[in-house]
Parts: sequence; structure tokens; C-alpha cells
Amino acid sequence: MFGFSLSKLLFTAVAIALVIYGFRWIGQMQQRNDQRFKQRKTARKPGGAATSAQRNAPSAADAGDVETMIECKICGSYVAASGARSCGRDNCPYPG
Repeated sequence: MFGFSLSKLLFTAVAIALVIYGFRWIGQMQQRNDQRFKQRKTARKPGGAATSAQRNAPSAADAGDVETMIECKICGSYVAASGARSCGRDNCPYPG
């Protein structure tokens, strides 16, 4: 019952091989996912090979750069609340 047999040894060897190759496969999958993540991250940086949709998409770093906009009473266009400049029309309420 507790003796060594060829079938028990082969089963044990196959089980160990499956565990080893399974861990290797999981490690390779994680490396591929990390590389894909890094490629996407570098593609979004300026100078990287990014599509126009990726360049125009807001990133998490840009979320703090929100600026309040107000409507010009004369021309109806929206201008930044801080540092608003004249639209060039008569009676424009903003300087410059």
C-alpha cells in the first residue's frame, strides 16, 4: 500500500511538472500585462506614439487643472474667469 510503484512515481512527477509550468505561465502572463500597461502609459506621454484620441483624452494628472469659465455678456463666448481678456467688441466688460 505504501510501496513505491511506477504509476505513483509518474503521477507525482507529472503533478510537480504541472505546478512548475503553471507558475511559469502565470509569471509570463503577468510580465506581458505589465509591458502592455507600460506601453499604454508611455503612449499617453508627450512625444510618445499616441493616437489623437489618446492625446485629447483627459488624464488623472490633468484633473487638478480645472478652470472656471464665465460667459461674456456681449459676444456669448466663454472665457476663463481668472485673466479674462476683451473679445474686441464694443462694450466688452473685460479689460485688454
